Amino acid sequence: MEDIRITLIEDHDLTRVGMRTALQQRGFNVIGEAANATDGLKLLETAKPDVAIVDIGLPDMDGIELTRRFKQMQADAAEPATVATKVLILTLQDNDDVVLAAFAAGADSYCMKDVSLDSLAEALRVTHSGNAWIDPAIARVVLHQARQSAADGASSESKTVSIHATEPEYDQIIEAYPLTERELEVLQLIVDGCSNAAIAEKLYITVGTVKTHVRNILNKLCADDRTQAAVRALRSGLVG
Repeated sequence: MEDIRITLIEDHDLTRVGMRTALQQRGFNVIGEAANATDGLKLLETAKPDVAIVDIGLPDMDGIELTRRFKQMQADAAEPATVATKVLILTLQDNDDVVLAAFAAGADSYCMKDVSLDSLAEALRVTHSGNAWIDPAIARVVLHQARQSAADGASSESKTVSIHATEPEYDQIIEAYPLTERELEVLQLIVDGCSNAAIAEKLYITVGTVKTHVRNILNKLCADDRTQAAVRALRSGLVG
């Protein structure tokens, strides 16, 4: 049984019911649903789920604006919430501006609606663990932004992902904690947008072993999540 509490904010009834049924069958605890952004915000305030699945195309307010408002509410709260709700955007849109706007609004993960149910379950687990899950179909958008930012040194404008420069002592960190050959292989696949399951399949290792490698990579790169690790890997030249 998954100890992950989920809320669904999706305006299409059949889609919402189908996701709820599929997630419950996989052991997730679906604790609430909303068919629009207004009700969705209220639900997030009261239910305080571990992960909220948010559709972008909501009728009264798009999912990106809902995410921005909710994350701002979390930041403005007098007392930090005991559960820091993560937001997983679920959509059919892979437009560059939409993807970058979602992450700029504070989305933790981004998943296409045509994703398999197994991949959605993996995305929820990764997101709940505090890492970003980026659908391979749109990973190129985030990585292109990282490369572009590194190339021209330009700061992110609105509707882009905020990517901070690496620390001056970053080179020393890499020298002090070099990545193993296997960790570099895993890092390259992270940059390519692969999930833990996909990495395990490609390298013929278990998902548990992949998670261990990912944890070691994040620690060695002083990265908070997979996205930050990918950005730092590209900037440092660890991977191409």
